[in-house]
Amino acid sequence: MNDLLARITFNKNVLAGKPLIRGLRISVEMILELLAKGSSAEEILEDYPDLELDDIRAALFYAHSLVADETVVER
Repeated sequence: MNDLLARITFNKNVLAGKPLIRGLRISVEMILELLAKGSSAEEILEDYPDLELDDIRAALFYAHSLVADETVVER
């Protein structure tokens, strides 16, 4: 899974330092939003030809990693 996370990059000068896919101006946030709104991986890849399927998997795994390390508190 480290291979997937290696696709996630950060640059404080691009999109205010948000996590990006392989240094492209495509954020993890945007990919997650598209998936949440019902776009398929195939549709995303068609709309963003610089992306690869593993980039979408990397965005999902990155989000999973953040949630998996969360501390659950009583609300």
